[in-house]
Amino acid sequence: MKILLIEDNRSTASTLSKLLVEHHYVVDVTNDGETGLKLAKAYNYNLILLDVLLPGLDGISICRQLRSEGYEVPILMLTALDDSINRVMGLDAGADDYVIKPFNFLELIARVRALLRRGRAILAEQLTWENLKLDLKNREVTYNEKRLHLTPKEYGLLELLLRNPQRILTRTAILDLVWPVGEFPGEEAVTTQIKGLRRKLKAAGMTKDLIETVYGLGYRLKDERERVGNEDIRKSTIENSKLKIQKFNPFPITPPSQSHTEAETEVLAVVAKMREEFKNNLREQMELFEQAIALTQT
Repeated sequence: MKILLIEDNRSTASTLSKLLVEHHYVVDVTNDGETGLKLAKAYNYNLILLDVLLPGLDGISICRQLRSEGYEVPILMLTALDDSINRVMGLDAGADDYVIKPFNFLELIARVRALLRRGRAILAEQLTWENLKLDLKNREVTYNEKRLHLTPKEYGLLELLLRNPQRILTRTAILDLVWPVGEFPGEEAVTTQIKGLRRKLKAAGMTKDLIETVYGLGYRLKDERERVGNEDIRKSTIENSKLKIQKFNPFPITPPSQSHTEAETEVLAVVAKMREEFKNNLREQMELFEQAIALTQT
């Protein structure tokens, strides 16, 4: 999960950033408000940690501007001002939660997890992947209009994947976002839930696996359009490779009327030409082979 930290105190920013990275979050850090606003608009974040007192553009103004433009990512405000008026202003501007400095780091991480689990407002009534539909309002999952009976964790896992297409989710991140704060299962629990979810989707008639295992990293939602495109490219690569092999020119026969010297000269020229063609063909074959290998690993 990706977090934007906008904090002008470099020491605090460094400490917070290290803490979040240790909990397996990806963190972008900036020390001024204007840059923070640009980053928030330019990139997809799952959460913003926003200091109130910032040089240039203050945190409350940033929050108000983002919300006025329909920005729905959760915002957690950070402030050294233990003042109810400032807290009210921040919440009225659209902040989801407030933490007062100096804060307890464990409490901050707990609040981050809570906001990431809850998310901001529901942006759509349902999430889909081909004929699979997840009804956010009724918390129901159907495939080809057939209802799937998922456990709460299987449902949460599927929702997390559908909400974050093409984002690699580590097992630790999945544990943080799907499991309740009071539970401390091992990473093998994620593998078990993935297997259970896959089994139920297959039993419902789904022939394609929507969950891609990224070995050594985690899981992500498979992009079906990209997968089909890669299959087409792989087939085209193999066919082109076959065609190039078939185009190899045969060795020409020297006419009997030519002298031995002329024939030898011609043979040497042809051999040189063949060598060059072979090198070019080999280079192309290697490039095609490397492309094919790369595609099989996606």
